[in-house]
Parts: sequence; structure tokens; C-alpha cells
Amino acid sequence: MIIRQATTADLDMVAPLYDAYRQFYTQPPDLAAARTFIGDRIRRGESTVVLALEDDGSKALGFTQLYPAFCSVAAKPYYVLYDLYVASGARRRGVARQLMERARAFASETGAFRLELQTARTNKPAQALYESLGWVRDEQYFVYTLKT
Repeated sequence: MIIRQATTADLDMVAPLYDAYRQFYTQPPDLAAARTFIGDRIRRGESTVVLALEDDGSKALGFTQLYPAFCSVAAKPYYVLYDLYVASGARRRGVARQLMERARAFASETGAFRLELQTARTNKPAQALYESLGWVRDEQYFVYTLKT
């Protein structure tokens, strides 16, 4: 398996994965919107997309997307691991684990002091993966959102 940072040249492989990820979270299929959104993030340097490929590079297996953020209290940068998706036919092969490990290495290499993520309370398989990799669930803070 090849794990590497995606570029705009990879959009034809990343966009269908991203569209499938959105559908997993009950969004209607929209490959054009998925391609535009993720392409803009990569082009503008607004996120880092890590891509998992078959050994020969012919097929995308999964991806994770990291957004840069900053901690005012620590006065340091960090990354939000916002998206993680593995194609249904590639699951149970260690793809998600390798993507998560590469994300951690990338964050460390770029001077980030932590990674952060959120997941659905019902997503027990993802929680088990995160915890097996040393992630610790926050028990101190609540997350609030406000639609504008």
C-alpha cells in the first residue's frame, strides 16, 4: 500500500472517495461539488489530504483530511483530522490505521503539537481504532456549534 500526500493531480481518485464519505454522513451524492471542494482545499493549501493507494498506485483506497488550526493557550499550531474514509472494498486491511499513522507523522514533521478529531458517539469501530493508536477521548470539554 502507498500512503502519500495528495496533490491536485490526484483529484480524479480523491473526489469519488470524498463524495462517498459525504454520503456516509447522509449527504446526497454530488461528485462535482466534492471535486470542487476538495480540489479548492488542496490548491489553496487550506488542508492536507493523505491518500492511500494500492501498491501499484492504480486505485485509491482511502483518505484523511487535516485542517491546520492554532491553540491560543499553548501558543502552538495543531491539526484537526476532520475526514477519514476507507472505500468499502478496502476495509479491514489496515488502511485507516496507516492513514492515521501518516497523519500523526505529518503533524509531528510540521511542528504541530497535537491532532484533534471528533466522531459520532455511535461510531464504535472508529473509536476502537483511535484508542488503539493512543488517542484519548476528551471528558472535560463540551463541543458547541452555531449555524450561521
